[in-house]
Amino acid sequence: MHQVHPQVHADHEDDYMFKDMSHQNGGRWPNGVGRGLLHGERYAGAHDLVEQSFYLYARVVKAKDLPPSSITGTCDPYVEVKLGNYKGRTRHFENKRNPEWNQVFAFSKDRVQATMLEVLVKDKEMIGRDDYIGRVVFDLNEVPTRVPPDSPLAPQWYRLEDRRGEGKVKGEIMVAVWVGNQADEAFSEAWHADAASVHGEGVLSVRSKVYITPKLWYLRVNVIEAQDIVPNDKSHVPEIFVKVQVGNQVLRTKNCPTQTTNPLWNEDLVFVVAEPFEELLVLTVENRVHPSKDDVLGKLTMLVSSFEKRLDYRPVHSRWYNLEKFGFGLLEADRRKELQFSSRVHLRACLEGAYHVLDKSTIFTSDTRPTARQLWNPPVGVLDVGILGANGLLPMKFTTDGRGTTDAYCVAKYGHKWVRTRTILDSLNPKWNEQYTWDVYDPCTVITLGVFDNCHLGGTPDRQGGAVGGSRDSRIGKVRIRLSALESHRVYAISYPLLALQPTGVKKMGELQLAVRFTSLSLANMIYIYGRPLLPRMHYLHPFTVIQVDNLRYQAMNIVATRLGRAEPPLRKEVVEYMLDVDSNLWSMRRSKANFFRIMSLLSGPMSLSQWFSDVCNWKNPTTSVLVHVLFLILVSYPELILPTIFLYMFFIGLWNYRFRPRHPPHMDLKLSWAEAVSSDELDEEFDTFPSSRPNDLVRMRYDRLRSIAGRIQTVVGDVATQGERLASLLSWRDPRATSLFILFCLCAAVVLYVSPFRVVALVGGLYMLRHPRFRSKLPSVPNNFFKRLPPQADSML
Repeated sequence: MHQVHPQVHADHEDDYMFKDMSHQNGGRWPNGVGRGLLHGERYAGAHDLVEQSFYLYARVVKAKDLPPSSITGTCDPYVEVKLGNYKGRTRHFENKRNPEWNQVFAFSKDRVQATMLEVLVKDKEMIGRDDYIGRVVFDLNEVPTRVPPDSPLAPQWYRLEDRRGEGKVKGEIMVAVWVGNQADEAFSEAWHADAASVHGEGVLSVRSKVYITPKLWYLRVNVIEAQDIVPNDKSHVPEIFVKVQVGNQVLRTKNCPTQTTNPLWNEDLVFVVAEPFEELLVLTVENRVHPSKDDVLGKLTMLVSSFEKRLDYRPVHSRWYNLEKFGFGLLEADRRKELQFSSRVHLRACLEGAYHVLDKSTIFTSDTRPTARQLWNPPVGVLDVGILGANGLLPMKFTTDGRGTTDAYCVAKYGHKWVRTRTILDSLNPKWNEQYTWDVYDPCTVITLGVFDNCHLGGTPDRQGGAVGGSRDSRIGKVRIRLSALESHRVYAISYPLLALQPTGVKKMGELQLAVRFTSLSLANMIYIYGRPLLPRMHYLHPFTVIQVDNLRYQAMNIVATRLGRAEPPLRKEVVEYMLDVDSNLWSMRRSKANFFRIMSLLSGPMSLSQWFSDVCNWKNPTTSVLVHVLFLILVSYPELILPTIFLYMFFIGLWNYRFRPRHPPHMDLKLSWAEAVSSDELDEEFDTFPSSRPNDLVRMRYDRLRSIAGRIQTVVGDVATQGERLASLLSWRDPRATSLFILFCLCAAVVLYVSPFRVVALVGGLYMLRHPRFRSKLPSVPNNFFKRLPPQADSML
């Protein structure tokens, strides 16, 4: 199977909008009386946000006393579960008469085309047809229904029958057969009939799973000083520094600025580690003898688990550690013991449990709790998400007969919990109908859901080998939902467009159908949460630098991707990176434009207010100007009404805007993302690798373009600095005449304001600002002229 570039849907604006979707809550069996799969039963389950999907489950536990083959004298048994045209089989055991399988098979009710379920026990043969041992037949009308929260159905022993069902044969098998829905515990581990074409390792990759993010800690290593450090090359001025490595993370201190055998640094090096602590901390003291060569003077190796865990801001005791002499040859092995303790290093190290380890940007974060569980507050709500299905997905690959297909699954991430739905094979309109629940500790967080195409299905007949050549699961689209935009106890049933930015432009890849409900447990706790800091208190008492935050976030993402990639089935690295927005900090002309216009949109309000005030001052609308004068006179006469008037005005604005409040959570906005008017060259630059893999001429052209943009930004920043320097020069005597005039003006103003009532000053100043245009001059005012004559420091720059 090979990848294809999806084609664009009909380019209509409505295609990129979310749609309100009605769905049936709490499915039912078909109408009828009696029991069993065919006659139906009414059912009400805990999965109330999704349509109930019903399955016939068959758990094959074990067998005993199976007869040996009359030819080989051994028994290599396996079980085949057959329902109509669907067949599922267990693994086989070699030469074992009492095998144990404990495998579950699930058949969708919608695909049942038979009235009997057959469980056949066979003996695998190397050559020829497998031998038949016996079978057990179940009438679907007699299959019981399991209603959660009932305990799992107990399996029973059944005597095997011959092929015609006329008599019993030797051997027994333990089986449990029941009818349930997707809330059954066996659902995620079961072999599903709609994935019968998947074999081998691909069977695990189509199952639904729940993953837990590894518990992440910050490891802070404060390198204080060292003693008795003797450089190997004494003719060279020493430039001694400390390098610390934890896993694949390497950090170093600055070079010690003084020439001494007892260098001092007192620097913090911070790493990200995950439980269980498997890494070693390797510390080396090195001397820079050449720009390309560092001489190792001592080494220290410690277990990360040996460090103290700190849960607050209390000081951690420092310790001296002996350094192992490094770099001796084999002939000088005896000298190692002599010099093992000649040098030592002073460290203060601890595992920080009061921080929240960020694995994605704080803007999209789904969790703000500290690492240590003892510091967690109780949850304030519950989030229920029903992943109903997808609609109109584009084909992501071709089968051997040239037919486009998609094997889609959905991943949701919130807090420490990741969920992955089962893979629906060969469907452009997959239906998952799976519901998941999360505890909510902060409503100002975001849940992220992504849809992917499974490219690791193993040796399926119509797919050319599955994941050969290291193929990656393809991205289809992503949805973010901010919980603070959800009303409590309301069910949102929405079909979100899956929008993807491709090198050829933005494309709609399909729609993701979700049902979301946020339940608030306590209104008082919810109000209290809005007054608390977003992150734990240690982020404010002992904050990290911006560069440290970015580096630590990147390391945390790598650790999470590595650990989840080792699960079974693995949540692959490309999926984790896409869900955690690993490339959100990379340069993009499109994002830069979008952020610029976001700023301009924010400034449009103050600019409109300024324009309105200018129109009032210029009497563009005499009625408005007169009303403003009257309001101004009232406020001057009664200044105690100023603040109540402002807050009352904002109260009425909020009430007025309530009619226009969003009815649904926000979604991906193409205009806000500046994805509609982006050029092909800018898209090609955004999808370029880092470092660039494009031709030199193209890279040079983009570099020149970036220089021109940076030049304009530089000019704007310089103008802002000029205005600030002019303001600072009022009292700095850079221009003695200007400073003299300003301080004389300040003296006169102080005297006038002291002897004049405040209301009179405010009245005169306000009427002067609101004066009629007949009394205005088109030339700049005297204060403006005076300010622009003040000297900036730009004339001192090269």
